[in-house]
Amino acid sequence: MQDNSQPLTPSANKRSAGNFWMFFLPSLVGVFLFMAPVYYNDGLTIPVAILAKSVQALLGDYLVGTITIIVAFMAIASVVTKLFKPAVILRHTFLNNLLNPSWVWLVVRIIGGIAIIMTFFQLGPKAIWEENTGGLVLEGLLPTLFSVFIFAGLLLPLLLNFGLLELMGSLLSKVMRPLFNLPGRGAIDCTASWLGDGSVGILLTSKQYEDKFYTQREAAVIGTTFSAVSITFSLVVLAQVQLEHLFLPFYGAICLAGVVAAIIIPRLPPLSLKKDIFIDGSKPEKDADAIPQGHSTFSWGLSLALDRAGQVKSAKSILGEGIRNAIDMVFGVLPVVMGLGTIALVIAEYTSVFALLGQPFIPYLEMLGVPEAVQASQTIVVGFADMFIPAILAASIDNEMTRFVIAAMSVTQLIYMSEVGALLLGSRIPVNILELFVIFILRTLITLPVIVGVAHLIF
Repeated sequence: MQDNSQPLTPSANKRSAGNFWMFFLPSLVGVFLFMAPVYYNDGLTIPVAILAKSVQALLGDYLVGTITIIVAFMAIASVVTKLFKPAVILRHTFLNNLLNPSWVWLVVRIIGGIAIIMTFFQLGPKAIWEENTGGLVLEGLLPTLFSVFIFAGLLLPLLLNFGLLELMGSLLSKVMRPLFNLPGRGAIDCTASWLGDGSVGILLTSKQYEDKFYTQREAAVIGTTFSAVSITFSLVVLAQVQLEHLFLPFYGAICLAGVVAAIIIPRLPPLSLKKDIFIDGSKPEKDADAIPQGHSTFSWGLSLALDRAGQVKSAKSILGEGIRNAIDMVFGVLPVVMGLGTIALVIAEYTSVFALLGQPFIPYLEMLGVPEAVQASQTIVVGFADMFIPAILAASIDNEMTRFVIAAMSVTQLIYMSEVGALLLGSRIPVNILELFVIFILRTLITLPVIVGVAHLIF
């Protein structure tokens, strides 16, 4: 390959230096906000999560009422848009995407609107609004999501628009491609989830899929595999089963099982059947990750990063994108989480569906040598409704090894309908509820032997 590069002119040098600072400073702020581990209230978290908590504290008692108004409004506005098709909404791309969902998602929004009104005012059957069903979603989950979405949405362009992902994608492609058949930038999603919150990772993945940085397969794999559970929540789960003194082996088992699942599950259906095409149906270029001759992985990644930073038009455009991100997540996803999360928790709380689905796991648990296998089996599938329920049920089990296994398993299962599952379904990441359940079962089957193996070494 010929080297056709020309010496940089003074103006080109100035542009290059300007692009560097345009890349470096916003990216540094983004890394700090989304990925810098900081101690807060005796726990490890990230600055964005601290900002989110400050909003919750500031709004206080008004927060639940505000969320209720938003979810109810979205149900009513979506019905009006679907039935009467107002031109002012249909002509505006952003408003049309926000207020004119498909019929399936319209039904979910209506369910979410009805459920949140019943829960807020405690109307109708108690099964809908009590503290372990609709009450848990409205008062325990949605306030956190609301505040996280606001700051994550507003600040996400710092990670997406200034070249950081281009640099990291190049640096990490030699690890991510061979192991997971994913672009290197997927590691950023995982890190943001691991240190902060799984919802941040899903938001990051969804935006990159919409912007044609991930194919359908890559977005589905990253969304269901790399939106890891935060360290903070893992501590909460472990405390519930009264095994805090075992945090290091506990989190080690989670990380090991998570890596094993990330290597195996994308190579199995349904993820392996996803197409390597972008959201608009176009195909990625061949050798998109290839490093051109004359470049190292770092120099090529930096070159891409500076090109990306040079495309930033103005602070106003970045701010506008951040505001649209936040509105899209708060107004678009919260109704889905309320609707699907309440349904899943009602099924878990008031029916024996998940206990019956856990029966086939008894021989598997016995084969792995897990004590109290019958009780343990009742906690396995219920994790699909909510990640915390298995730990609550496990607290009554006497055997420490079994409690350890259930707690670690509930974290590595990853997909639960009261948050991650509902967020995935509410995003544009191409997965449906049946596929999510199959992935959930696969994650359970594959991670259990790893976790039990670690548990046998400890107990």
